[in-house]
Amino acid sequence: MIKITVKTSNKKEVLDITDIVNEEIGKQKVQSGLVNLFLTHTTAALTTADLDPGTDQDYLDAFEQMIPKLKFRHPHDPSHTPDHILSALIGTSLTLPVENGRLVLGTWQRILLIDFDGPREREILINLLQSI
Repeated sequence: MIKITVKTSNKKEVLDITDIVNEEIGKQKVQSGLVNLFLTHTTAALTTADLDPGTDQDYLDAFEQMIPKLKFRHPHDPSHTPDHILSALIGTSLTLPVENGRLVLGTWQRILLIDFDGPREREILINLLQSI
């Protein structure tokens, strides 16, 4: 298992981690298989998406609109309950194919870390399963 740490610098932020993940896969010499990414946090998420200029803010604006304005009951900080909900909805893990030692992604597809409660250091665990 490989552990990487990604630092965010804003309260809400979208980071492209595709190149970091590809670099880690390259170090392992796995030519073909699967990679599983697991984010060890409950106020951030992982997904794949297009990341043209401005789409990061579009995602954050859309996510904010998805959460209803409720009286949240989170015991230690109700103000970040939406962050937990978005993390649960989007998810904290991805499994992606690897071929020729690199991620297999669509033309515009990138791996995104979305932080809803930064700035923080976020830890991602990377596991590789090699095809035989």
